[in-house]
Amino acid sequence: MAGWSLSLGKIFGVGLRLHSFFVFLLTAAMLWSYSLNRPLSRGVALWGLVLLAVAVREIARALVAAWFGLEVKNILLLPTGGIFTYASAQSNTTAAQPGIQRTLALTGPVANLLFGLVVAGLILTVAPEVHLFSMRWVTPEHLLRTLVWINFLLAAINLLPAWPLDGARMVRGEVQKSKHAVEAVDPVPAMGLEVNRIPSGRARASAFRMFTGVGPAIAIGLLVLGMVSVNWWLIVAGMAVLFGAQVERQGLAVKAGAESVPVRDVMLTDYTFLSASATLEDAVRRARHTLQDVFPVVRGGNVVGAVARQTVLDALATTGDGYVQGVMSRTFHAASPDEPLLNALERVTGESGASSQLIPVVLGDRVVGIVTPHHLGRAVGFLARKAHSAKPSATRS
Repeated sequence: MAGWSLSLGKIFGVGLRLHSFFVFLLTAAMLWSYSLNRPLSRGVALWGLVLLAVAVREIARALVAAWFGLEVKNILLLPTGGIFTYASAQSNTTAAQPGIQRTLALTGPVANLLFGLVVAGLILTVAPEVHLFSMRWVTPEHLLRTLVWINFLLAAINLLPAWPLDGARMVRGEVQKSKHAVEAVDPVPAMGLEVNRIPSGRARASAFRMFTGVGPAIAIGLLVLGMVSVNWWLIVAGMAVLFGAQVERQGLAVKAGAESVPVRDVMLTDYTFLSASATLEDAVRRARHTLQDVFPVVRGGNVVGAVARQTVLDALATTGDGYVQGVMSRTFHAASPDEPLLNALERVTGESGASSQLIPVVLGDRVVGIVTPHHLGRAVGFLARKAHSAKPSATRS
């Protein structure tokens, strides 16, 4: 989605991007103002009020995310709200917890509602001649009234269960939680690896499919309601939800492909490993002749951890030479060669609550391959291109 957005720079280390839909929104607001024989500046001001309402909710959500210790890398601003990108797998894992997900989802609507109430109170006190309940609620003709209602409407719309709205985040978190409780893959015992029970990728994919038709249906409903009531904001919200539904379908196509591909088809079988007793200098020399980004760490024939190339370089730069076992990660999960790729994808990205730098692929008592974020990302990119190229043929059939 970065290709459809404009960079606004960084604030407190968080990258801000404005979706190009806002450009269309600015044009529409100016044309609306012109059609009402009002200055174009009022259309620009109306656009600014929409951006302000979005900023209010996203500032509140960013503060709550920081309170939970989440590292936000980027925020993509849409007319209906923002989409967070996290800086680490640990933050992805934490944000995916149902309680935190629900809190973050509720924060946006609550922030808009409270902001709207405060502004309404100030208007009734300072400018009682402004009729807050007169139709139309959102219009370039009455900007003070619009400031109140744009926040109320943004809060209400975000409670709908359609991506990328907050209601979808709340409902999906509960659905995934219930499905994960009943469907899991068996642990893979091998070579002393500590392997926990991991929720199956099918549970997540089936939970997503429950919402494939909800987004477009809600978007069409908002568009029709907006046209009938001549409510410009409902029309904009419907278009934003329709766009979000399209992004959702593309994501589902990738997940469906990842669910049908076994891990054995993408795992690395020719890889370099490091000894736990090796020095960091030795590790750099051994890693110099490979493009591998994460290395399994072994002791006595058993995989005991994993370490990223960048982790070794950072440790050398900050503390000097040491031993690999001092900087390696000891938390990881194994996979079976026949396990769906979607499971490995969720573990590497942290979506299932169990992020891993490296996933050993185990058959019996042998490690037959590994899965790392770098080459897994390339596999997902291939699936995305495959899904995109398959869309025309699917439409013809």
